[in-house]
Amino acid sequence: MEKEREENMDIAQHNAQGSMFNVQCKQPLVVIKVGGKIVEEDTTLQRLLDSFAAIPGYKVLVHGGGRSATKMASQLGIETKMVNGRRITDAEMLKVVTMVYGGLVNKNIVAGLQARGINALGLTGADLNVLLSDKRPVKEVDYGFVGDVKQANVEHLASLIHQGVVPVMAPLTHDGKGNLLNTNADTIAGETAKALAQVFDVTLVYCFEKPGVLRDENDDASVIPSINREEFRELVATGIINSGMIPKLENAFGALDAGVSKVYITSSTAIDGQGGTLMIP
Repeated sequence: MEKEREENMDIAQHNAQGSMFNVQCKQPLVVIKVGGKIVEEDTTLQRLLDSFAAIPGYKVLVHGGGRSATKMASQLGIETKMVNGRRITDAEMLKVVTMVYGGLVNKNIVAGLQARGINALGLTGADLNVLLSDKRPVKEVDYGFVGDVKQANVEHLASLIHQGVVPVMAPLTHDGKGNLLNTNADTIAGETAKALAQVFDVTLVYCFEKPGVLRDENDDASVIPSINREEFRELVATGIINSGMIPKLENAFGALDAGVSKVYITSSTAIDGQGGTLMIP
């Protein structure tokens, strides 16, 4: 009996050491979020796919597609309604964004990556139950079928990544009751990165048209190389950081708090982390 107890203790100690080793030796993974404009224009899309395909190791791509959804809605005779830059997603618009985000834009990216030898797989948050959301409650504005992520389940996603699959995530989630929800792509990237940080050493890169966070929005050479929380508050107070950039950087700090190793704000031409703005905890 004593010998059996000692053997069990040895096994437990070995497993604990193994677990500690795995935590300390997480393999690197890059999560890239790109805005709709970048993936909707062929020239910028091809350049992005070349750069993304060249990133070594494990990676995930998250994309938008708002302008394509607006164009498709217009062609179908469906009015696009926006409030403070945010789309109102009624039942008809939900059909449009599902077709465009989960179909047209997503599969064009997947096909482009496959042509570059990248084994990409297009997904939404509903696939594999990766991202579960609540329908946004009505306050001052009823945004319709818009989701606020409440839970990320990345066990199966991590397994696919370890098998060499490159997920391409469209900005759609689900509520677990059979309903799809339009969900902000920045949020999709942030929540996916935070959940994957339990398994990988994650770098999160937010890409948009500018080369980083600018001190002067009219001067692309005025990139701020790094920003910590105190500097962020000062830049917001002085109006240098404003409007849509504020929630983007708040998402970045939230990701760092949740275990993401690095967060960059940069352009789609610098997704290798050699430029842009590095967010510092």
